[in-house]
Amino acid sequence: MTGGTTAEGPDTGRIAAVSHWWRRAFSYAGDERDTLLVIGKSALAASLAWLIAFDVLDARSPAFAPFSAVLIMQVTVYRSVVQSLRYVGAVVAGVLVQAALGFLAGPDFLTFVLVALIALAIGRWHVLGVQGPQVATAAFFAFSTYTSSSGDFQRFFRLGEIVVLVLIGCAIGIAVNVLVAPPLRYRSAEYGIRSLAHTLHDLLADMYPVLAEGVPDQDTTGGWRARAARTGQMIGQARSGLEASKESLQLNPRRLSRRYRGHPGFQGYESVLGALERTLYQVAALTRGLDRSREEDEARRPFLRRYAAFLESAGAVAEVLTTLDETTLLPQAKRLERLTGEAAARRDEVVEETRRLSLSLADPSAPYGILVTEATRLLEEFQYTSQVLLDVAQDADAERASGGRRR
Repeated sequence: MTGGTTAEGPDTGRIAAVSHWWRRAFSYAGDERDTLLVIGKSALAASLAWLIAFDVLDARSPAFAPFSAVLIMQVTVYRSVVQSLRYVGAVVAGVLVQAALGFLAGPDFLTFVLVALIALAIGRWHVLGVQGPQVATAAFFAFSTYTSSSGDFQRFFRLGEIVVLVLIGCAIGIAVNVLVAPPLRYRSAEYGIRSLAHTLHDLLADMYPVLAEGVPDQDTTGGWRARAARTGQMIGQARSGLEASKESLQLNPRRLSRRYRGHPGFQGYESVLGALERTLYQVAALTRGLDRSREEDEARRPFLRRYAAFLESAGAVAEVLTTLDETTLLPQAKRLERLTGEAAARRDEVVEETRRLSLSLADPSAPYGILVTEATRLLEEFQYTSQVLLDVAQDADAERASGGRRR
């Protein structure tokens, strides 16, 4: 029985994972639901394109239409339009290369070699982007169509048919993407900010209890420095999420709906992301300053306890950003403003402690000047973030209110 249970364990785990995936897909908006939506929309676009190409137009190569419809079904409407234009350009270029050489040189092997060379060279053109290889693909299909047709008129007609089918497929793909739940990626910007804020909060939450107990050892401060330095990739991912969010608005009809008319927009999120990026760099500098505090005597412990209290208040500010949500932005911004004020009071206590202990802030061999400077910079970034979110939230509320009055 034990062996049977062990053998069934991996399958049970996979079944549970699949079940959990489907629950997430139907429970809330996220990657799982986006995946199902793209699959469903792609199937719909392909089916409509095939129906028109095969049943209505009786095309000789109807697969071009559904293939094109699926190929340009991108995550955002804007990207669908851009990629469809590049794809149509690539197909037209490939067909024109084949048409020119085919009618000039005839459908022999040497002509195919020239078509391949020229099409592949055109496909390297940077304007076509990822659709560059489609130049050669279209040229090869066009060559096949050309050689299997008889008479110049039929050849012209079949080559033109390829272009028409591609245009139909692209048009249907774009129409489905626009009309059937066009993707809006507001939350991608929030997710990136939340992720960075979690990193900042977790680091500060680990630092302040240690500082409250006394001088940290070299391994501890080295670990803090390493964690702060590993945020570069996360910052890049957050910026990519923000760009995807902004792109999802372009050419998207849902941005005009009542739900999204009062959205706070991305300018505030971009400012917050920049502030978090600078804050993480400052925390890295702060950890380097703490490395130097190990050389000081035990009389410096009261300073570190005050500094720990400041970092604890800074962590509370970061914790608010870990739950950033455009639907509750105004109360979050007000809470952030209050917590930032508390952090300012803790920073002032740090400065007062340096005066009470007669610690030199100008001595480059002591860490106190660096630590106080970084605390001030952290506070300034939090104050800036608080004000940005407060302004954005108030503007969004005012816009929603004015929209309601107009209705």
